[in-house]
Amino acid sequence: MLIASQMEPTYARRVYPCFDEPAMKATFNIRIVHDPSYVALSNMPAIDVSEVKDENGSLWTATTFNTSLKMSTYLTAFVICDFDYVTRTERGNEIRIWARKEAVKNGYVDYALNITGPIFSFLEDVLNVSYPLPKTDLVALPDFGAGGMENWGLMIFQEASLMNLPSDEFTSRKAMIALIVSHELGHQACEWFGNLVTMNWWNDLWLNEGLASYFEYLGATFVEPKLSLDKIFYAHVVQPVLREDSEIVRSLSESEDKIKGSFSLMSLFDNITYSKGASITWMLSGFLTEKLFIRALTSYLKEFSFSNANQDDLWTHIQMVVDAQDEVQLPASVKQIMDSWTCQNGFPVLTLNLTTGTIRQEQFFNKKNRKSTDSYNNTWIIPISWMRNGSSQPLTWLDKSSKMFPEMQVSESEYDWILLNVNLSGYYRVNYDQLNLKRLARLLENDPKAIPAVSRFQLIDDVFALTDFGYVPIETALELTKYLAKEDELFIWNVVLLNLIPDNLESTLKNYEVYPLFKKYLLKRMLPIYHYYAGFIHQNVDALEDDYFAQVYLEKLFATACWLGLQDCLDLSSELYAKWMDNPEYKIPFIIRKTVCCYGVAVGSDKEWNFAWKMYNHTDSVEENEDILLYAMSCANEPWLLYRYLQYGLSDTLFSSNCTSAIISHVVTKDTGHRIAWEFVMENWPLLSQGYGQELLHDVLKVMGRFVKTDVQIQELQVFYNATLEEDEREAITLLLESAKLENIEKRKLLIKVASWLEKNVDD
Repeated sequence: MLIASQMEPTYARRVYPCFDEPAMKATFNIRIVHDPSYVALSNMPAIDVSEVKDENGSLWTATTFNTSLKMSTYLTAFVICDFDYVTRTERGNEIRIWARKEAVKNGYVDYALNITGPIFSFLEDVLNVSYPLPKTDLVALPDFGAGGMENWGLMIFQEASLMNLPSDEFTSRKAMIALIVSHELGHQACEWFGNLVTMNWWNDLWLNEGLASYFEYLGATFVEPKLSLDKIFYAHVVQPVLREDSEIVRSLSESEDKIKGSFSLMSLFDNITYSKGASITWMLSGFLTEKLFIRALTSYLKEFSFSNANQDDLWTHIQMVVDAQDEVQLPASVKQIMDSWTCQNGFPVLTLNLTTGTIRQEQFFNKKNRKSTDSYNNTWIIPISWMRNGSSQPLTWLDKSSKMFPEMQVSESEYDWILLNVNLSGYYRVNYDQLNLKRLARLLENDPKAIPAVSRFQLIDDVFALTDFGYVPIETALELTKYLAKEDELFIWNVVLLNLIPDNLESTLKNYEVYPLFKKYLLKRMLPIYHYYAGFIHQNVDALEDDYFAQVYLEKLFATACWLGLQDCLDLSSELYAKWMDNPEYKIPFIIRKTVCCYGVAVGSDKEWNFAWKMYNHTDSVEENEDILLYAMSCANEPWLLYRYLQYGLSDTLFSSNCTSAIISHVVTKDTGHRIAWEFVMENWPLLSQGYGQELLHDVLKVMGRFVKTDVQIQELQVFYNATLEEDEREAITLLLESAKLENIEKRKLLIKVASWLEKNVDD
């Protein structure tokens, strides 16, 4: 049994009567009566534990906690559990980490304990504040809706966010723990975000979470210096949210009325709030310099501690710091600059003309489905960090819709090139003219390291995004991939592969003439980086334990090599899989375990499949392995094996119900499996609909949608789902398939262009 609370944003009112608003702060006296064999925790230390009898004469324990500091209702918390803890004291602050007894005994929370104190101290030093509570508890729950929650003095996490198996030397797991812990500690020790200084109302939530996300990366890098911060921040935060933010219809800071009228509060806890908030904070810190930014936060913190603030209060403090010095000059007030980023939807794309040195800005939107009625006349005040021919230039600003920069006019020489938004310091995309792109492509082929790694990543990501939205032709993007044989950074390869071979396209791409061309073109370029990493897999995989990107992205590289039929990759998979079959104690390197199991089964026969099945049913297998095996068994190439797998999936005795839909979803995405899974669903629909109903059908239809190219195919599916779905659902699915069909026709046109470009360039 376990009881734990989660009050944010508006659940405190369900626990005790209160004015449940972040701006209404109070002190809290908490007393909890509970079963004597359990321990009660709350925000403050316990000051009294006594026995109480109820009317039946049973004994209970009453735990009374010290009066809290002045705080918002959403930060009050309690946990009643029979957990154990590990503890250490840092600067007088007693830190305890609580978890299930066996997890504590096995040392699963030791890593979290080792980093919590140092991150705390780091944040206190950077911000020049001291943590006001005498103790901090971090509790790991087996099940919790969020990654972590920053209740003051009693932080709650899901187990995965706090636990690291001591045998698990994977930096990626540690990195995730370091990031989540420092995000929540950022709320604790520091300003606005959150506990000392709270937003006036939820519409300024981004300040809370955006600042915490920014400090999350500073804190995590402090305790794990081997993480290359800028690359990780770019790959995990900025790049994904740029993809999302171009489709989204809200700005960072919406007005209170608009939220109360049309949004649910929960919908504010999204990537825009966290990642766009962090990206914009990063940009702000970049053009102010970190020194001034931290100075402003510190003064801000001192003025507003234990009370409430909104974004304008922060801008005022930054403005004071800017006015008091003369190194950093801004083109407008801090408020004007920042409001252009927080109060408008979306973000800008800059278009560069190097012959004239002109830059113009417009909102980045999808030109392919623009309606003539849409008006996109937003302008931003944009900091531009740039370099020319490899040397950094002074920061400049674009504060109107277009402007001429004489210093950016280039000469005739093809060695004269320009790069904007260096290291992605600003939250926007850049669209270069053909002249400069040709020069950059040439530079990449001759000397890729002349362009910083984050900028190479961004160049490729920008140009593919511009292609998707109809700004530039696909051929322009492909030109930038020619140099890849010289690219040794996995995080850059990852973004290339995600753009060229999206996860959801693998199964359909194999059907087209573009596949053999891809195979030839890409493998030639992948071989150097593939062999570099394959060497480690063969000889000494432990040497990769500090290579964060190898742990996160190597899998995609290997999976692509095997998918493209690279013999060495297929052999490596069979060899490692056979090794595991000979000795079930052997561990396939975790970094590529999923790919090895998949292709071990694919290249093998029923013998390999049966082994996977046997290991899956092994009682003591770890959950991560179970997921991998569930997936691997769908990789079989023989139809009868897939059919049998689906049959097994129906059996209650063999699987819990959520596995059945996972099995169908895995099989339906495979080139051998999609017909088989589809027929299987039709045959067994009566049975399946009892167990899973609409949701499963919906998922399967979504995947089938990838293959739909004609109305006849839609009709075939319609015959089936018309009989089983309610009318509104039927309409929704038909719309879904119609749009899938149009998308597929577009993709087909695109692939024809890609194929003809590859034909011309495949031998270069």
